[in-house]
Amino acid sequence: MDESQRDPEAMLRRAREEEARASRGRLKIWFGAGPGVGKTYAMLEDAQRRRAAGEDVVVGWVETHGRSETARLLDGLEILPAAELSHREIALREFDLDAALIRRPALLLLDELAHSNAPGSRHAKRWQDVSELCAAGIAVHTTMNVQHLESLNDVVAQITDVRVRETVPDQVFEQADDIELVDLPADELLRRLADGKVYLGAVAERAAEHFFRPGNLIALRELALRRSADRVDRQVQRWKQDNAIERTWSVRERVLVCVGPNPMSGRLVRSTRRLADALKAEWIAAFVESPGALRPADAGREVVERSIRLAEQLGAETVVLSGTSVSDEILRYARSRNVTKLVVGKPERPRWKDLLFGSPVDELVRKSGDIDVYVIRGHEDSGEAGHPLELRPSSRPSAYLGAVVVVAAVTGIDFVLARWLAPTNLIMLYLVGVVVVAARLGRGPSLLATVLSVAAFDFCFVPPRFTMAVSDSQYLITFAVMTAVSLVISSLVTRGQRQAVDARAREWRTAALYRLSRELARGIDLDDLARVAADRIGEVFDGNVALFLPGTDGQLVLRGGEIPSAMEESSERAVAHWAYDLEQSAGLGTATLPGAKAMYVPLVGTEGTVGVLAIQPRDPKRLLAPEQMHLLETFTNQAALAFERAGLARRAEESRVGEESERMRNSLLSSVSHDLRTPLSAIAGAASALLDPDAGLPAGARDDLARGILEGSNRLNRLLEHLLDMTRLETGVRLTKEWHSLEELVGSALARVEPSERAGSIEVRLPDDLPLVPCDGVLIEQVLVNLLENALRHTPDGCPISVEARVMEGDLLLEVNDRGPGLPSEALERVFEKFFRLADTAAQGSGLGLAICRAIVLAHEGTIAAENRPGGGASFRIVLPLPAPPELREVEERDGTP
Repeated sequence: MDESQRDPEAMLRRAREEEARASRGRLKIWFGAGPGVGKTYAMLEDAQRRRAAGEDVVVGWVETHGRSETARLLDGLEILPAAELSHREIALREFDLDAALIRRPALLLLDELAHSNAPGSRHAKRWQDVSELCAAGIAVHTTMNVQHLESLNDVVAQITDVRVRETVPDQVFEQADDIELVDLPADELLRRLADGKVYLGAVAERAAEHFFRPGNLIALRELALRRSADRVDRQVQRWKQDNAIERTWSVRERVLVCVGPNPMSGRLVRSTRRLADALKAEWIAAFVESPGALRPADAGREVVERSIRLAEQLGAETVVLSGTSVSDEILRYARSRNVTKLVVGKPERPRWKDLLFGSPVDELVRKSGDIDVYVIRGHEDSGEAGHPLELRPSSRPSAYLGAVVVVAAVTGIDFVLARWLAPTNLIMLYLVGVVVVAARLGRGPSLLATVLSVAAFDFCFVPPRFTMAVSDSQYLITFAVMTAVSLVISSLVTRGQRQAVDARAREWRTAALYRLSRELARGIDLDDLARVAADRIGEVFDGNVALFLPGTDGQLVLRGGEIPSAMEESSERAVAHWAYDLEQSAGLGTATLPGAKAMYVPLVGTEGTVGVLAIQPRDPKRLLAPEQMHLLETFTNQAALAFERAGLARRAEESRVGEESERMRNSLLSSVSHDLRTPLSAIAGAASALLDPDAGLPAGARDDLARGILEGSNRLNRLLEHLLDMTRLETGVRLTKEWHSLEELVGSALARVEPSERAGSIEVRLPDDLPLVPCDGVLIEQVLVNLLENALRHTPDGCPISVEARVMEGDLLLEVNDRGPGLPSEALERVFEKFFRLADTAAQGSGLGLAICRAIVLAHEGTIAAENRPGGGASFRIVLPLPAPPELREVEERDGTP
């Protein structure tokens, strides 16, 4: 059974995927190489068959492009009315997403998946509409051409000299439940174009001269066929995994080459590339780190690194595997990827080593099953290295001396215990000694300890003693069993140690990646993200790290980490720009500009390169190890996605601010134009009447007109003052805080309130022991004026208005209450927004007074809120922090009083 089938986590993950897929509507894409191949026609034919079978089919949007045979297929199908939109005074018709969600058909037809929606639509792209429809449980059938795939955008532009602007993310294409290829030979498509079945008139002529050239159509057809075949291949692999099918299905050639610390690895890689080219197949280069064998020597590690880099340069997918058995791990991975051919190197070591330690090649051939195995005799490159499973003796002579000491110590203990213990029990002590040597000193010394233990037991405790002769032949079986058990124990102990080391290394890498992901997920600011990424990557890879992100002028700017003096040279910056522009690693340890003092890795996100990571390791050999390079790639991918997310968040915020500014500008123009037009009209009318010599106005009427001009002027003046106050508060105001008497501030505000018959009816209720208030007196007085004018404006005659204050839990509570009609519940928060006015009131106002109040109170670190009073009316409550007042002596000294 496949390993993933035995893994409970994999089974649970697949169950969750199936559950999520069951709750979504199915998406089917009718896929073609270009316009006119018949995608829409095939989709409508299928829809007619489904409608005839009783299925609920609705047309959301279909483009017939004037083709009569396509339009006839719409007969009998329910069609949703289009949404009417207006953009720059131009009427536009668009697919109505909300109507489709309300209608909720079993199947919705939505043509042209790559279409860009009109401005004002909920989503910018139609594929986003499709995603929302599927999430709502509605099945969708749509159409798409190969040139609209995001990953093929550059390839199509290179072939056709036409840059396609409307693209669909590859993820949307991959997540579709069904893809049906609508194929048409290039000659047939050209005949359809000539017959007017694709485009009409001058459009068809231009298409034939540019996009619809035979070479373009053939190339696009190949792209469509290959992309469809890739998807079918992934479906085959998933089916095999879901049904626990281990054997290889040779539906498509895929080649895997096994590389290791062997001089022939380079030849194996080149030979596999030629084989893959001949078969038109994908190919993979794999290296297995086996804890069952010792780590390759430094020379062998360099061979592996060169082989992995060579495979990547030649276009292979590279992978580093880890397992207790090289052959089992290779075959497990090969079957999971449906590999049809394995390429391995011919063994070069003596046959006795294969018999003693096993041969990975023999195991691969014996266990390969349906997979073809190619064993290639390679020519050695420069340098020497051992076989990937060749045991390397310890380089420490002291370890072997320690094994001798341990055996001697056990022999001495056995001499003491020999009078009480049987020989079989003495053997157990030698086995303990072998375990100690294997655990502490390694496999080589443990083998020596095994041989010495058998010899010492024979010499010292087997009759005749102190000779190597054996009087009882049964002891020969004892020696054989003792040797075998000691070898097995030493191998198991050594393997367990190396597995523990590998597990700790994997745990450390996983923990480091988790820490980086967690810290990057918390940040939004680019500088913070760059600092975190540089710090964490520098810690993990033990080197100096700098992160360069493009500035406003397109030049790379340091945003995180530090630049060592060696990386400040202009040549190093040129390497960084090369890596950024070409989206390829360059510098130290790479095939491009290897003389650089640092390695420069591009940070590639989903929308392109977002920056460059420069790393100057203290130990370059360690960084260039395959597992380290893969870990670095994972780290850079995480950083790139974080920077891209921050950029998207910044652009979203800029868009939001822009939309808010546009809304505020429109509100400002609407409000100010209305508020200016009304008093200006009154002033102009009164002034023209006063200037008319034929009017013959009596003195009282002339006084009323003059008073109207004065009131209109005062209203305009208040509006301008409010606008200026709001602008000053939004740009930042510096408070001048002093200790004030609230009674004086309320009195000054009452004196400034517009004179009227009701202004004198405002009741003030302030306790006598009210402490001094630290505030900007001018601004708090303005708050009181705005609140009182608002209350007078909205409160009918005869309704009381009061100003109250008290100390509450160390804060000052100031209230302006009235007994007017109160506020609607939905307006309690919005009344403090700029230009907000109640729709059902005849009271005039700029809509800025309460917004100014909130800005001033927030600047004082206080709060302001509106609420409806029991029994009717509104209450505006201000809470200001109230620290302990200064001592009287301090006030006197500050005032200069002795």
